[in-house]
Amino acid sequence: MRKALIVGINNYPTSPLYGCINDASTFKNIIEVNGNGSPNFDTRLVTDVRTKSELKRLIIELFKGESETALFYFSGHGYIDEVSGYLVTPDYSEYDYGVSMDEILTIANESRAQNRIIILDCCHSGAFGSPRSAGSATQIVEGVSILTASRDYESSLEINGHGVFTNLLLNALQGGASDLRGHITPGSVYAYIDQALGPWDQRPVFKTNITRFTSLRTVVPQVPIEILRSLVTYFPSAEEEFLLDPSFEVTNTTEVEHEVIEPYAKEENVIKFRDLQKLQSVGLIVPNGEDHMYFAAMNSKSCKLTALGYHYWRLVKDKRI
Repeated sequence: MRKALIVGINNYPTSPLYGCINDASTFKNIIEVNGNGSPNFDTRLVTDVRTKSELKRLIIELFKGESETALFYFSGHGYIDEVSGYLVTPDYSEYDYGVSMDEILTIANESRAQNRIIILDCCHSGAFGSPRSAGSATQIVEGVSILTASRDYESSLEINGHGVFTNLLLNALQGGASDLRGHITPGSVYAYIDQALGPWDQRPVFKTNITRFTSLRTVVPQVPIEILRSLVTYFPSAEEEFLLDPSFEVTNTTEVEHEVIEPYAKEENVIKFRDLQKLQSVGLIVPNGEDHMYFAAMNSKSCKLTALGYHYWRLVKDKRI
């Protein structure tokens, strides 16, 4: 059983936020199913939690009992003082800002869930898992992973209706952080976000105590698993070469009549097309409406970025490459 508590709070009496419920709702829609439509997490979305006691109760219920994975996502205000960090609730008051991050970590540590994942998009969220009090001995026990939007002294920004962190998180979960098998883990999500944010931006924080990653979500793999498995058939040893001849080309048959089609080849476009084919070979673009780039060109179709391609497009645009 995989369950997720997803909380977004916009409605604070002072300093209201505008993207947290949107972030939480979109995260819920993505995380509850895999890319092929199969069930992923059994989700519980709660928006505009009003009180500290209500949020604490929800967190206790999430981590209660045995499950394969228990995931907690929070988008809202965060606060830090000399004692602890806090997930702020609308009923906050001086010296009582909300649910203590140290207390949440203790609840997660004591949970019997095999995997406990905590994702926080709030200011000062990097304080989670790093007790500030000298007398506190709270540690991250085995099976706990923490991914936060910023370091303990940093703010977490909102832009265009989404938190900067959650916007990247959503892109990662839709395939930007997947491996060739389509698996997305907390580690690969962190790596994706880490690359997209520069040294002058808010910096994500990842803390974990695990022996192996659990999958947050799966998407349709770029290469079918059966084709990946056939590598050892085609190449019995890593040093061998697989020999090709004209019989491998689908159009090399007497049943196909070859003809040229206007507009005829232009050298400048031929050079561009070679570049596009190289990008397609590593999964950054795909032909649109055809199975092969050749037929996309001949039939005046188009090509488009994959989720991974969008990630690298962003890196180039932001001068990260």
